[in-house]
Amino acid sequence: MRPAYHFSVPDNWKNDPQRPIYLDGEYHYYYLYNADYINGGGGTSWRRATTTDHVSFRDQGVAIPKFSNGNGDCWSGCLVVDEKNTAGYGAGAVIALVTQAPEGRQAQYLWYSTDRGRSFTPGGQAPVLPNPGVHDFRDPKVIWDGDRGRWFMANAEGRKLGFYASKDLRSWTRVGEFAREDLGLLECPDIFRMTADDGTSHWVLGTSANGKGRGLPATYAYWTGAFDGSSFTPDRSEPEWLDYGFDFYGVVTYPHHDSSGAEDPTLRRAIGWANFWDYPHNTPTLATDGYNGDDMIVRDIRLKRGGNAYYLASAPTSAVGDHVTREHRLGDVVVAGTHDLEVRSLAVDLSCEVVWDPAAPPANLGFEVCRAPRGGRHVAAGAFLGGPFAYVNRRPTINPTAGETQTPVDPAAGSLALRILVDRTSVEMFVGDGRVVHSHRVFPLEGDDGIRLYAHEGSATFRNLTLRELKVTP
Repeated sequence: MRPAYHFSVPDNWKNDPQRPIYLDGEYHYYYLYNADYINGGGGTSWRRATTTDHVSFRDQGVAIPKFSNGNGDCWSGCLVVDEKNTAGYGAGAVIALVTQAPEGRQAQYLWYSTDRGRSFTPGGQAPVLPNPGVHDFRDPKVIWDGDRGRWFMANAEGRKLGFYASKDLRSWTRVGEFAREDLGLLECPDIFRMTADDGTSHWVLGTSANGKGRGLPATYAYWTGAFDGSSFTPDRSEPEWLDYGFDFYGVVTYPHHDSSGAEDPTLRRAIGWANFWDYPHNTPTLATDGYNGDDMIVRDIRLKRGGNAYYLASAPTSAVGDHVTREHRLGDVVVAGTHDLEVRSLAVDLSCEVVWDPAAPPANLGFEVCRAPRGGRHVAAGAFLGGPFAYVNRRPTINPTAGETQTPVDPAAGSLALRILVDRTSVEMFVGDGRVVHSHRVFPLEGDDGIRLYAHEGSATFRNLTLRELKVTP
């Protein structure tokens, strides 16, 4: 059941991604890894993989072993390349700010690497950011604040993000915070600046949040706004969400670098853990493949203006197209009722624009993917125009917990662009320009590879329907 084109851990367990860094022409991706998971052991190390295209990854083994010093195992944090030698380990040293919790007390510790991120050494036994006496104090995210010539950290502290500044990555001063009481426990903060499609520059603050108590997602919440080095002022109170599905957590974003190595301010990438803490161990891949830990597809994200607001638009990273094994261009397919495709695949990139008559829209339209030979098991992805909402419904197939996610659509628009990525443990639906995405963890059986189109109580045209079968070759 191992995915054909999504990242998965070689064995045992993975959870949180760590923000990739760019070194020597490739991206170094670290993640939390437990080599003793199947045997019942605890703790996580940092394991590394490298990539040049964000689709095909090469495993590079463990970079920070767990329980390698007296401060316990390593949790989430971040890495920076210390080009100016601010920390004193040499220009270009890779510095990791990592949460460890000796005796259950979470704090931030510095590790350093002088071999380009292959291995790390503790920068002392004392924390560089001690816990002030709170329960949750973790997941530091550090950026270089070029406007003020210093480092800036956002740290997850329960229902708020603490803000800190430092000249040397060792001594941190609290400078502000961003608090929310209505989004559950905040984790894995993120902050960056982007140039929007209208040429203006904006700051984005993100965090993994849990809005389920308010009928909102439990994925990556973000705000656009202004940042002055100490405080972040959002453009509006309510967050946007990078994903409306059930399984896009612990997300990190990272900059795109052009051929010269310079950062491109108009493009970032995002990678998220394809799981959630409500059911982290509920996966048949333990029995079939000896592992538990996938990521959703890496995304290209861009900042766009919509009316008087700005938002992030996602698309599967462009290099997905370099891993197509077979392409099927089916043109325009008119459906009134159901239409089963001859193409069958559990690793496919499916795209089209669904078009209908706004004066007489069908009640329900979309795709059944991961469809069993007799149709009982499937995942439904489409739009219920009688709602009206777009949805992904994983109830009819094998999944961690049954459910359906929904986002608004406008039946009067007469069309809806859909792109659906299917792999052996996931379905991701990108709606419109990618402002809305639904990512779901699912577990179809080997023969559940059918694809059905449907338009009930009316008709619809699936325009420019294209299916691309995918596989990453090691």
